[in-house]
Amino acid sequence: MNYSQFLNMIPEATLMAVLVIVFIADFVSAGKKERRWFNPFVCLLMLAQVLVSFAQTDAVSAFGGMYVTSASVNVMKTILAAGTLIVLIQSRNWLSRPDTSFKEGEFYELVVSTLLGMNMMMSAGHFLLFFIGLEMASVPMACLVALDKYRHHSAEAAAKFILTATFSSGVMLYGISFLYGSVGTLYFDDVAALLAAGNGNLTMCIMGMVFFFSGLGFKISLVPFHFWTADTYQGAPTTVTGYLSVVSKGAAAFTLMAILMKVFAPLTEYWTNMLYIVIVLSITIANLFAIRQSELKRFMAFSSISQAGYIMLAVVGNSAAGVTALSYYVLVYVVANMAVFSVISVVEENNGGVTDMDAYNGFYKTNPKLAFLMTLALFSLAGIPPFAGMFSKFFIFMAAAQQGSPAAYAVVFIALINTVISLYYYLLIVKAMYIKDSEKALPTFKSDCNTKLALAICTAGIALFGVCSCVYDWIAMAS
Repeated sequence: MNYSQFLNMIPEATLMAVLVIVFIADFVSAGKKERRWFNPFVCLLMLAQVLVSFAQTDAVSAFGGMYVTSASVNVMKTILAAGTLIVLIQSRNWLSRPDTSFKEGEFYELVVSTLLGMNMMMSAGHFLLFFIGLEMASVPMACLVALDKYRHHSAEAAAKFILTATFSSGVMLYGISFLYGSVGTLYFDDVAALLAAGNGNLTMCIMGMVFFFSGLGFKISLVPFHFWTADTYQGAPTTVTGYLSVVSKGAAAFTLMAILMKVFAPLTEYWTNMLYIVIVLSITIANLFAIRQSELKRFMAFSSISQAGYIMLAVVGNSAAGVTALSYYVLVYVVANMAVFSVISVVEENNGGVTDMDAYNGFYKTNPKLAFLMTLALFSLAGIPPFAGMFSKFFIFMAAAQQGSPAAYAVVFIALINTVISLYYYLLIVKAMYIKDSEKALPTFKSDCNTKLALAICTAGIALFGVCSCVYDWIAMAS
């Protein structure tokens, strides 16, 4: 084996180095009462990882084409690494609790492990490496969901997550076996070439594609593969819920798009119709169920299902503009959603672990700054101008409309109508914070420095990503 090929995997190699350094630091300092340096140390390592991913722009391959990366893949790796950095910054307050402080090292190691798996999944040029990367991300994620197992319903959430993940992985492997049995190879390029040449059994290939899509549909929480989402989001620690909703979903969505456009390009007419149905169901059903929620983490779960439907609109366009729109949407979604979860987390810590929407009644009177930042994030998620969420939705709709068919226009129209519905349920939280009164309103409290930093980064992204064209240009140049 030529070990110099690992030099072509710089983002993954540096993530592995971060994982080893964090493990050694945790091992050496285990048992010490005060480890205030630990979180800043890990965040600095993660910041270095973001810079490495940002600097890596070349299209390279390794190990006979099993590992393949490009400029657009590196852009997504940078976005997900930045999202992970925000999660690590925001997690310090939760990890400082007496019942979680001794698990701080494990939390960091699991987070880095999941990100490593996502990177491998996005850079796969072979179905075997893709599946290994998927499981490298899924198994540590189940451990993260169960990290708070003696509090709330964390263990139950983890059980539902791992059972669903196992089932979806089995469905996906079943689909991959259909493909291999039909075309005799698992390399992405070879599968696409053989399908384009008309080799292999078309029926088996279509079945394999459907099962593969179903497996990744579970990971992205697309309807009808979404049933685990609300329970898992509610039971997991809030910091983990935020990580699961943005970073994990972004990686799976980008990977699905890449494989559909690259491997299954000869079958576009089949998966496009399937995608239309899934998008409409995901956006509409999730919006209707979100209106009925009174628990904020379950509310955000259905919001994330709806957002997954919007993300998949970029795939409909089947073009470079779609890749750009999806990456930009994920970037904006990361900052907006993490701002919401940062506020939920700090409120939860100061409200005895309660995350009901009624707890936010009169929130503006006691904590006006947090209420204002929460409102900005919700407006961005709803797509209200002039925030970045409006621009991300506009580019998504434009990418889908470029497909040009009447069905694509109909799906975009339905998505536009659902944007109005989503605005209604996001405003329910704003109404609770600014209009509703409560006899037991939350007291005035101060956020810790890490929460303030995370909120500052997210708010800056919400305000600037839409008006700073250089951000979109950076993504577009890579696509």
